[in-house]
Amino acid sequence: MSTQAPAPSRREQILKEAARLFAERGFHGVGVDEIGAAVGISGPGLYRHFPGKEAMLAELLVGISGRLLTGGKRRAAAGEGTGRAPAEVLDSLIEGHIDFALDDRPLIILHDRELDRLRDTDRKLVRSLQRQYVELWVEVVRKVYPRLAEAEARACVHAVFGLLNSTPHLGRPGALPGRAATATLLHRLALGAFGGAHSADGSGQVG
Repeated sequence: MSTQAPAPSRREQILKEAARLFAERGFHGVGVDEIGAAVGISGPGLYRHFPGKEAMLAELLVGISGRLLTGGKRRAAAGEGTGRAPAEVLDSLIEGHIDFALDDRPLIILHDRELDRLRDTDRKLVRSLQRQYVELWVEVVRKVYPRLAEAEARACVHAVFGLLNSTPHLGRPGALPGRAATATLLHRLALGAFGGAHSADGSGQVG
């Protein structure tokens, strides 16, 4: 049986190229015609898939926030369902976020640079999804370090996200270690950040 992933749809191709171009040149530096050319269709042809660039940006930023939350919930539920220790669930959450940070760098750039361009309703939805994602992590972190105060755990989660989401600033892809080595390094740094907060708290052994 084939294990190949299905080919991306035309809509997915458009979003991928839009993300790349928006990240490289800024939202206002890219025209619909250029996005169309990147996927081999005329600019006006894009309007069969999206009403405009604003809709593409909204789908990119709302979409990745939703996927992170869904993936995090799935990893947490899988850990609970198999009786895995909280530390293993935290490892899994870190692995999932590292995959995003390494494979979707244009979306990190877009979020940092273009979030305020979204309509209020879309921006509020992004923020809501992000808050739920943070709280999911906080719950797991406090199971691993039960004496860590909730506010401290939340601050740690935000700090670790900042660390992992720094990948667009790590240099050109060719200047970095291989993907596996970079993922291992980021994982070690994330665990070190949580462990450092735990040690500073004087909480003793990991729960």
